[in-house]
This record gives sequence, structure tokens and C-alpha cells, in this order.
Amino acid sequence: MEFHQESQSSWEANAAYWDTTIGQEGNKYWKVLQRPTLERLIPCGERPDGSGSSKALELATGNGLGARWLASAEGGGFGSVLATDGSAEMLKHAQRRQSDEAASAKTRYRQVDVTDAAAFDELLAGEPDGVGFDAVLLNMAIMDIADLKPLAKALPKLLKPDGAFVATMLHPVFFTSGFTRSIELKDGTGLDKPEITRAKVIREYLDVPPIHGVAEWGQPTLQGSTGAQIIFHRPIHEIFTTFFREGLVMDAIEEPAFTEADGVKERVEAHSNFTQLPALLAFRLRRFQ
Repeated sequence: MEFHQESQSSWEANAAYWDTTIGQEGNKYWKVLQRPTLERLIPCGERPDGSGSSKALELATGNGLGARWLASAEGGGFGSVLATDGSAEMLKHAQRRQSDEAASAKTRYRQVDVTDAAAFDELLAGEPDGVGFDAVLLNMAIMDIADLKPLAKALPKLLKPDGAFVATMLHPVFFTSGFTRSIELKDGTGLDKPEITRAKVIREYLDVPPIHGVAEWGQPTLQGSTGAQIIFHRPIHEIFTTFFREGLVMDAIEEPAFTEADGVKERVEAHSNFTQLPALLAFRLRRFQ
């Protein structure tokens, strides 16, 4: 719980800076990797009868970027969206950025700690129709959560029988494992510039303790209990097994990567230049019928 509390405190302290860097339309990771992936994985929001009664839940919404997308036509046009986050400061920014009147009318906000099992019971009890959601989204947050078990146990209740849980995260192999980046420059290739070879060296993977990292460079404080973000690494099998044990089944998985068009020539070490190594891991789970 010590790491959990430190993680919560850091997001409270850095909420304003995070909101500024992500903005209204999202950053490069959202536009190039996350949104296109979610467009493929999130079920259509409109119900077959055209009633618009579909419901979506976003956990760890941050500044509300995902929730705004879910409420939009591009995100499936869900009839109602409940946006939640463990940080009260984050929710303030999310609500402030909800400028579209139509989306705002069908979007609600609520503070929810995803490591608290009782919070999920209270969330469901507060739903007007007393039923679950067509889609539950957890975008880029699994590595920020100290304990996934309460969420995994709650999902069978949160999801309607035909509902889906969709999650994206920094790739456990190539981002949260404590890797190092290797850049090799080879001269004498006949090219006008040295040939560049990029690689990531993975020395630890199965047992990596939580580390202090950075959500966005330039955030107010980078060290101490209220500055650096706590990153929780888990090997892929551990992540999936946590959900499988609760009767959830996977029917889609993707590993989005940047392309040459996304590269940053002036920064050879930029993650977007590593086009053969996926930056994210995305997957969809459903209730076992």
C-alpha cells in the first residue's frame, strides 16, 4: 500500500502538468498508437435497436481524453459515459475540458480507486439502471496500478454479458522492464550519413520491482514521494493470468508500434525511432458465457 499511496500522491501533484502536455486532442502516443488501436478494439457504441442506450466506463481517465473520445461519434458514440479516476485533481481537469455540449450531457465523472474492491460495488450500486457496461476502457494505466486483482474480480460484474474490457499499456518487454537503449553508428556504408542501428537490451523481465519513473518530462518534481511516478512492471503472463482467473477470456490482442513516418531524426534515441519494437500492448477481454 505504500507504493499505492505514493503513486496517488504523485498523480495529484503532477495533474496540471499532465493535463497541459496531453491537452484537448492528445499527444503523439494517443494519435498514432492508442486511438487507432481503440478504434479496432472497442465495440460499436450504438445498440442494434438504435436507441443509443449503450454505456461505457473509463477507468483512470486522466484529463478525460478517452472519455471524450468514447462519447464522440468517432469513439462509438456511446449513449452514456462514466469517466473515473483515482485523482481528484485529474477529474477537475477532465471536467473542465468537456467542452462539447452533446458529449457533456451524457458524460458523468466519479472518483474511483481501482485498487479498492468496495469502490466497484459502490459504483455499480449507483448506476441508474442497475446494470453493467457495454465497454470498460483502461487506457495506458495498468503500469500505474499497484494491485490489479480488485479490478479483475469486479469486471465480470461491471460488464454486460456481451460487453468488453479493453486495455492499453506501455509494453512490458520494451518499456517497463528496465531496458537500456543501444544506438550503433556504422561508417563506410556508402551512404552520406552513418547507418544507424537501434536496439533495446532487456536484462530483467520476470522479477522487476516498482521503479520511480517519469510520466512527462518537465513535470513539477521528478524525485520524492510526490514527484516521480511509480511504474509497476509485470510480465505478460502475470497480467493476463490475473484476469483469466476471474473467468474472462481474450479475443483480441495487438502490439502497436511507430512507423518510419513517426520518427524524430534530430533525436536518434527517441522511442518512436524504434520501429521494429512495439511501444504498447493492447488487448480485449470478455465475460465467459
